[in-house]
Amino acid sequence: MSKQNLELTHLDHHGEAQMVDVSAKRVTVREATAMGQVRMNPQTFAAIQTGNLPKGDVLGTARLAGIMAAKQTSQLIPLCHPLPLSKVAVVIRPQFDLPGYEIEAKVKTKAETGVEMEALTAVAIAALTLYDMAKALDKSMSIENIHLVEKIGGKSGHWQADPPTQADTLE
Repeated sequence: MSKQNLELTHLDHHGEAQMVDVSAKRVTVREATAMGQVRMNPQTFAAIQTGNLPKGDVLGTARLAGIMAAKQTSQLIPLCHPLPLSKVAVVIRPQFDLPGYEIEAKVKTKAETGVEMEALTAVAIAALTLYDMAKALDKSMSIENIHLVEKIGGKSGHWQADPPTQADTLE
């Protein structure tokens, strides 16, 4: 790995945290996709699937929370730049084999820096909201595997995570 790849741009020459100066970067279209999962017991999964929870629309509320969170990322993560987001989409899919839900967030902007943190934040907050909405039924739910799937644009170009192997998906 080259020295350039090891440098942390959020640290100054004294090792102190700093906000990165992106003013010299070109404004380009940038996109990021992140994913994560919420695992739960079968009874909780069935209750959410049938819409039978006292707090109401669990999945709709979680989706909306993810969208709102992406828009607030710079207020939640200290060194993130506030970005003009062009698009935030959060999709929550049932995963019968977990049982639970897979959450995917896609975020897009036209700016000097990327939207990876916005996509990851959207997934995390959607997952936390899903947990909050269903915790009365299942406090043992777990939020798992939040990760960046793909980023497009900027100096580093297109990056995509390696697809999981069969060994990664077996338990």
